Amino acid sequence: MSAPSPMDAAESKPSAHELWKITLGELDEKMGVRIVEESVQRVVATMPVEGNRQSFGLLHGGASLAVGEAVGSWAAVIHASTLGKTAVGVDVSATHHRSAREGQITITATPIHLGGTLTTHEVLITNEAGQRLCTLRITNLLMRRHK
Repeated sequence: MSAPSPMDAAESKPSAHELWKITLGELDEKMGVRIVEESVQRVVATMPVEGNRQSFGLLHGGASLAVGEAVGSWAAVIHASTLGKTAVGVDVSATHHRSAREGQITITATPIHLGGTLTTHEVLITNEAGQRLCTLRITNLLMRRHK
């Protein structure tokens, strides 16, 4: 039997704090983002390609980064809320693998590291055929909440 991972410990640890629930921001609304799933272990959202294309008719790389950073940050804040904290992004990087011209993309954030000070998430953006369009890695700093 293997030792529990940090993610297992974070998921099973009883918390006196209420889990933060995702609220879309103005940019998320304009981009057509929809939340599918939200938990410490996984945040999933969707977004249409239409309305998020660049001048050559392809999904804009900046749109991929914006939605990927949002979903990864939401995942970090959900974890932080179990500790009575919040999270702020300190680093994000992305690799674009292929483009999309239409349809809907799915954005999925899963934890690589869930600490008490830092979190790191992998964010995958896929098309309707399940093909990887973009891979992001985001690191967030956990901080006490300002009242």
